[in-house]
Amino acid sequence: MASAAVLAAEDHWRAARARRRRGLLLGGLTFLAAVLAAGWVGEVSLTRLGRGLPLAWDYVSRTLPPLHAQTLGADLADWMWGFPDWLALLGDTLLIAYAGTVLGAAAGLLLSFPAAATLAPPWAVAAARRFLEFARTVPTLVLALVFVYAFGLGAFAGMLAIALHTAGALGKLFAEEHENAALGPVEAVRATGGAWAAQMRFGVLPQSLPGMLSLGLLRFEINVREASVLGIVGAGGIGEELYLAVRQFEYQDISAILVLILATVSAIDLLCGALRRRALGARTA
Repeated sequence: MASAAVLAAEDHWRAARARRRRGLLLGGLTFLAAVLAAGWVGEVSLTRLGRGLPLAWDYVSRTLPPLHAQTLGADLADWMWGFPDWLALLGDTLLIAYAGTVLGAAAGLLLSFPAAATLAPPWAVAAARRFLEFARTVPTLVLALVFVYAFGLGAFAGMLAIALHTAGALGKLFAEEHENAALGPVEAVRATGGAWAAQMRFGVLPQSLPGMLSLGLLRFEINVREASVLGIVGAGGIGEELYLAVRQFEYQDISAILVLILATVSAIDLLCGALRRRALGARTA
């Protein structure tokens, strides 16, 4: 009797292992087929890659300024000849990103509560999520083109484009934070007679706030990079100057502007990281 049970268990284990192997084989073949199909559609060619890499490096090398130890100060001054103007445009870019992030985060916060499946009726969840999907699906450059056509050239169009895209992105992420919140505080506020808005304000928001802060700061970093290229379509900021330098083949101006953008984004990354650590540390202390 015992031997029969052992044999049955062994047969079951072998069958399960065979199914597992077949699943792994099928999954591996499917993955390989997907990679090959993607490579075919994307026209991946190692020959073209080998021919193109030297040309790409040639373009990059043209943007590098000639810096010599003996004349380093003069070389840097010549490289950064437009620093005051570029710095002003970079300030415009930061303000576009900041205003767009604040407005988008506010709109995303308002829409995140009806978009949370655990907090709102199905019809409200469906309506809020469809709008958020639309807002984050349309690329920021396309939104900027629409707003440039509607409101004219300048920073206002770029700010609106970033705000709308940010609302869609952060609204979804905020809603997921709300869905992870415990419902006990919500029920407690409801038991005291609090309306739905009060339940969200006092029952959900305090639980979601640390995660929302982290997501908002991360989005601001992303929006600074987004705002840096919106000038390509006339939406203001340093992107207009960068696009002009690219079109006029001012190679060294390209690298100078990119270095300024990189330094700014790195500084914002460090600042936002410090703010996140401080906020979350104070929250858990």
